[in-house]
Amino acid sequence: MAGRKVGSGGHRKRGLAGRGPTPKAEDRVYHKAYKAKQAAQSQSNQRGRTQRTTSHGKGAGADWVVGRNPVHEALLAKMPIKAAYVAEGAERDDRLRDIFRYAAEHSISLMQTTRTELDRLTGGAVHQGIAIQLPSYEYLHPDDLMADALHDETHPGLVVALDGITDPHNLGAIVRSAAAFGAHGVIIPERRSASVTAVAWKASAGALAHTPVARTVNLNRTLSDYAKAGFMVVGLAGEGDTDISGIPGVDGPLALVVGSEGDGLARLTRERCDVLATIPITSNTESLNASVAASICLYEVARCRGNIDRN
Repeated sequence: MAGRKVGSGGHRKRGLAGRGPTPKAEDRVYHKAYKAKQAAQSQSNQRGRTQRTTSHGKGAGADWVVGRNPVHEALLAKMPIKAAYVAEGAERDDRLRDIFRYAAEHSISLMQTTRTELDRLTGGAVHQGIAIQLPSYEYLHPDDLMADALHDETHPGLVVALDGITDPHNLGAIVRSAAAFGAHGVIIPERRSASVTAVAWKASAGALAHTPVARTVNLNRTLSDYAKAGFMVVGLAGEGDTDISGIPGVDGPLALVVGSEGDGLARLTRERCDVLATIPITSNTESLNASVAASICLYEVARCRGNIDRN
């Protein structure tokens, strides 16, 4: 038996069983091929993110109107224009020719730029080679709006205050109704409120050009100031105890307060109101859209004051 090697009794063979083939070098965590593969994958992912950012972008800002139909509609609505851009080599179609014709007739300058630059200006939005930028809106101070309303010798002061209206469509629609029924302006809070953007301008159908919007730091304090100045502060609330047809003090200065469709008036805002008025509706309808409710109430105020022209 001398010199004979002792075997493992099959233990080594059984230990190797089930391990399968040796992994590729690029799949071994500590191999340089694995590290190279991971670096290449990271670069590929980064390129993909860059391409997606370039393609979709962050979108145009609230003061931009982009695309041929939206720009044409904005021009017809007489939105104020800070700058208008057209991309070099933009394909001419009937809508673009309409825009060029309107711009020429109304002395609006169209600045020519590269498509890449227009992509950058509009945040990668789909601009179809045309875009306009609106100037920053100049809000009125609530005290100035109050003074204008109180010194109007043609009819008593009427303002609309918005509490929690965050949809710019609603803001624009309310401004449109305010203009239609003789209100002197609209008040919005600085926080938790829609602001005057391109969307609001469009929804107002041009009413923002002649119906001012005032912005206040503290809406409740402003309502208190208006009440001290002689305004009847009327809040719209579904559970109000006064029908809109019976609002007291309608022949004097009036501040109509409209809350959001979902939450209505905030508690502190309710406390600043002299009256909570309601619009009678059928039982199978829970509530009205804020802009619709404001329009109905403004009409009723104008009717009671005899300001409706039926000719």
